[in-house]
Amino acid sequence: MILVNFKIYSETFGDGAIKLAKIVKDIGDKYKIRTIVTTSALDALRISRETGVEVWLQNVDQYSDGKHSGFISPKQALALDIKGSLLNHSEHSVPKGTVLKIIKNNPPGFTLCCCVKSPSQAEKWVIKAKPDYVLFEPPELIASENESVATKNPQSIQKLATLCQDLPLIVGAGVKNREDVEISLKMGAKAVMLSSAFVLSDDPRAVLSGIASGFNAII
Repeated sequence: MILVNFKIYSETFGDGAIKLAKIVKDIGDKYKIRTIVTTSALDALRISRETGVEVWLQNVDQYSDGKHSGFISPKQALALDIKGSLLNHSEHSVPKGTVLKIIKNNPPGFTLCCCVKSPSQAEKWVIKAKPDYVLFEPPELIASENESVATKNPQSIQKLATLCQDLPLIVGAGVKNREDVEISLKMGAKAVMLSSAFVLSDDPRAVLSGIASGFNAII
């Protein structure tokens, strides 16, 4: 499984989001790999309807419905066929208590992927909360052009995968090429997430093809 986080890079605004999402869909179909775009709430519905790619949000809030303004509801997202969301990303951290409420109140069929900065954070409380996925991204390696957690500290991936047991682990933070994928999978991860390496690339299709080829090499 490959997640591509659009963040709010200007390249992903409007028609740019559609162009990039179509590439993600094409690569997933070609390599027979589940591909997911994580995007802002503003673009999610359009991307889903115009490209057919699976879409997750970058964050949701603790309220399902009712007398609340300015919040993103998992229940409402699911009704629009938006199937999941990141949660507690380093660039949008959420208090522990709020994360626990979101997971507890999550509607059936909506996928929550809780982000962690370290194996210790996951061990202390995230794994116990039982999200659908755990995403590992050391903040200092996010958007790194030269390193990834896979190349700099692969043992940390292995440690976290052991802690997660049956809870699927996704690896991000500097993921940019086939080597990062192969190392992550060998260390026990089930999926990867990338962002700037794809979105800001002069040839995003080639970048994502390289990522996808790493899965085929392991399989």
